[in-house]
Amino acid sequence: MARLTRRKFLIGGGLVAAGTLAFGHPALFEPYHPQLVREEFVLPRLPEEFDGFTIAHLSDFHCHDDLSHIPIQRAVDIVNRVSPDLVVLSGDFVTVSFLSDYLHDEKKSAHQAEPCAGLLSALRSRLGSVAVLGNHDVDSDPHVVTEALQAQNITVLRNDSHPVERGSKRLWFCGLDSLDARPNIDVTLKEVPKDEPAILLVHEPDFADQAVRYPVDLQLSGHSHGGQVWIPGIGAPWLPDNARKYPRGRYQVGKLPLYTNIGLGTLRVPVRVNCTPEVTLVTLRAGGSKIG
Repeated sequence: MARLTRRKFLIGGGLVAAGTLAFGHPALFEPYHPQLVREEFVLPRLPEEFDGFTIAHLSDFHCHDDLSHIPIQRAVDIVNRVSPDLVVLSGDFVTVSFLSDYLHDEKKSAHQAEPCAGLLSALRSRLGSVAVLGNHDVDSDPHVVTEALQAQNITVLRNDSHPVERGSKRLWFCGLDSLDARPNIDVTLKEVPKDEPAILLVHEPDFADQAVRYPVDLQLSGHSHGGQVWIPGIGAPWLPDNARKYPRGRYQVGKLPLYTNIGLGTLRVPVRVNCTPEVTLVTLRAGGSKIG
């Protein structure tokens, strides 16, 4: 990504502002129309039994009012049309507003997890849904968020792992807690045999720089929203901590493939420019040489 200078930011921001004023509807309507993005990853350690295994990946729901429900409902419809094997949800089910520190109402935000979980309960897949928490979830009340999700039969992984089986073979989904909580990858991977493939779910994508040192075969993350505004040739004017190196799409971090979903919800302002919300359909393929 090109380095964002102040001059480029001002020029690019001016162009975006002018475009939004002239053709305001794309920036205003884009947040409510998620698209399906298809990705395929060849995993060297993946058993043949899991060749073609599909994962629907959703992230960053930021449920806080009725308008925020619209992209979630539409994303659920997309997932149900493609009938994946498993759904993974990479965090930020609720929103802690920038005023929360002053109003001391962080915990109130956690109660939006219940309507969010209700919407997500309509997801249909062969093996159900697994989730990790995001920074907004743990900054509100992670226990309330976890209970709301689990009440809808969504498995929440907090430094824990969950295997799925085909025949005698297993594929592990390993959920690391948000970096704003107490993430511990050693504990997360403790139950995973070193010769079995593992997919790491962690809200913050830049953790890949650490995950690459572990026997992890793929990392799926969110957190960035793709910046919400993406200026061609420049990038995002603003990105959150832990999502500045790998803010959107597909990366290869050493031996570790990474995909950063740009999310469904918005933060602070309900606007997206060149950052259409997405449902990622990941197809796993077996083959290639073994990773070390």
